[in-house]
Amino acid sequence: MQHLLKDSDLNKAQIEALIALGKAVKADPKKYSQALAGKSVVTLFEKPSLRTRVTFDIGIAKLGGHSVYLDQQNGALGKRESVKDFAANLSRWCDAIVARVFDHQTLVELAEHGTVPVVNSLCNLYHPCQGLADFMTIAEHYDDLSKVKLAYLGDGNNVSHSLLLLGATLGTDVTLICPKGHGPDTQIFLQAQALAAKSGATIHISDDVADIEGFNVAYTDTWVSMGDNTPMEQVKDLFMPYQINQALLDRTGIQHVLHCQPAHRELEITSQVMDGPASLIMDEAENRMHIQNAVLLTLLGGKSRGTNLNHDTFIESSSNHHGEK
Repeated sequence: MQHLLKDSDLNKAQIEALIALGKAVKADPKKYSQALAGKSVVTLFEKPSLRTRVTFDIGIAKLGGHSVYLDQQNGALGKRESVKDFAANLSRWCDAIVARVFDHQTLVELAEHGTVPVVNSLCNLYHPCQGLADFMTIAEHYDDLSKVKLAYLGDGNNVSHSLLLLGATLGTDVTLICPKGHGPDTQIFLQAQALAAKSGATIHISDDVADIEGFNVAYTDTWVSMGDNTPMEQVKDLFMPYQINQALLDRTGIQHVLHCQPAHRELEITSQVMDGPASLIMDEAENRMHIQNAVLLTLLGGKSRGTNLNHDTFIESSSNHHGEK
């Protein structure tokens, strides 16, 4: 029984295998068009979504599978019906659960009480599908991820956590540039540092944009995360020095820019950069579908031309997920 609940569930070999499979699916989609034939995947959403919903729905269809969308208009998961019963019921019908939730604990309970793979498509602490798409996109331009220097500018949130953990595992240098008081979760940052000590990566946090001169890739996200009711005007002045604009690229020498979207143009990123030659943002959005398909193929053992796609390295290492079933 395997899941993808958080980025630290994956070791370096597993991440690299997923990226390789994502690239293969992208390059030759017909080869995988029936890989999940007969499989049904529930996509559960407590939060609104464009990219996550569409990329999973269409991606599953491209693999020959069937997706069932469930929203929470009748209340948050666990209110109308316990998460335990929800997971147990769904497991009798579907082959996997993809869940976009407010609280990471909901995912843990779905995995604990269900009998099918659970994929975290976003929670308050992690966004592993986004992070994997980000590193797949970077890998399309850099042959050796251990030589890449990645800068994240803005609020320390779930996306920044995933970048930290995946980068630390892969050996990628990751620096977070955040205003004071808006850094990442301390425990997740320390976990990333421990992973980096093994991989040789450098993990750093600062509030000084000058610290990312000579970096390769800059990344940003909205300054106010979904579910946070803080008015943008209240934080705009604090975050504006961390905007990704052409002047920043010119000053630092950064060649490529990422943004998980939705983007607030002229706030965390300018239209000049988002639509300019440094932007990999739409490639990144497309790659959400391909890497998510790679995750589903790996977890569900999808077949391509009679070959089992389950990577041995993924299965062996995923059998011990820090006590999570």
